[in-house]
Amino acid sequence: MSSETILGIDPGTNLMGFGVLRVEGNRAVCVDLGVIDLRNLADPYAKLGRIHERVSQTIEFYRPTCVAVEAPFFGKNVQSMLKLGRAQGVAIAAATRHGLPIHEYAPMKIKMALTGQGSASKEQVADMLQRILCLSEGEMSMKMDATDALAAAYCHFLQMGRPVSDSHVKSWKQLARMQGKI
Repeated sequence: MSSETILGIDPGTNLMGFGVLRVEGNRAVCVDLGVIDLRNLADPYAKLGRIHERVSQTIEFYRPTCVAVEAPFFGKNVQSMLKLGRAQGVAIAAATRHGLPIHEYAPMKIKMALTGQGSASKEQVADMLQRILCLSEGEMSMKMDATDALAAAYCHFLQMGRPVSDSHVKSWKQLARMQGKI
């Protein structure tokens, strides 16, 4: 049986998160997560070039079978939305250049898939990922952009119709009991 690998991307013009999940049968395993740091580049077009370069390198290194991208959040600042849309478009272009299928998920859908709440905080999403994927503190990135990207990949894993993970948690209720909240 061949395994699938999902590259999750959280687009950004200063920090772009990525997360890589390998699907093994009916479970997801975190391979890597991190950020592409663009803060040292002042030229917005240089940032876009770097995004394309680094996403391409990430694809060539991890050889994903598909890409899950977090859709831009529609806020009130139009300029921010344009910049974010450009970053997302360049990341998608890099993936399509490598022939990968793209799956786009709204932030609310990702949060709902991971926590059961569309209004969950980034910290709640990261905490749930850590628990579901059985990651240690050291494996978790301190950058929420990285965990957001991993969440996009995990959301796609769930959309594939697979069980939650290889962990012993089989339901949200069971997880709440384990955490002493029920």
